[in-house]
Amino acid sequence: MEMTTRVRSWPVLRQLREGDPLGLGRAARSDRSRMLRARIDDAQTVASSICPYCAVGCGQLLYVKDGELVQIEGDPRSPVSRGRLCPKGAGTLGYVNSPLREYKVKYRRPYGTEWEELPLEQAMDMIADRVIETRASTWQETDAHGNATKRTLGIANLGGATLDNEENYLIKKLMTSLGVVQVENQARI
Repeated sequence: MEMTTRVRSWPVLRQLREGDPLGLGRAARSDRSRMLRARIDDAQTVASSICPYCAVGCGQLLYVKDGELVQIEGDPRSPVSRGRLCPKGAGTLGYVNSPLREYKVKYRRPYGTEWEELPLEQAMDMIADRVIETRASTWQETDAHGNATKRTLGIANLGGATLDNEENYLIKKLMTSLGVVQVENQARI
């Protein structure tokens, strides 16, 4: 009896018996695949959003359960992305929920070998002091021909690809207001 049951469960025989010769319908399902459920089945809330990264404006659906983000998918209603997301947009959930995500400022002193945690306020003050000092010591009011430049070549900025469009816009505005001309974004490289 066991052998008969096994033979009847073979996919090729199921395909022929169920009229599914290409194995694209019910014949392709196993006991395991019949029991699978979508990750979004338990979501209590679905919010529409826009992917924050490259400014294309792809639509996202955010699935929330018990106040926690559990899944992000492309929004098929979006005329921009039609339900598709690039690898960065599809990886948004990993950026948000990653166990490797840092929540504290890490600092390694010059010639140091260990990272240490700093209070955010102290780290911000250190950065501001270094920017002000570098800008003052490398400021160019004019070039060699006397043309006004009002710039510094002592500071450059490379924005990260995981920064969203608004953050990169604000960084560009800040750098320009400081006279920094070497500003780039990793997402455009």
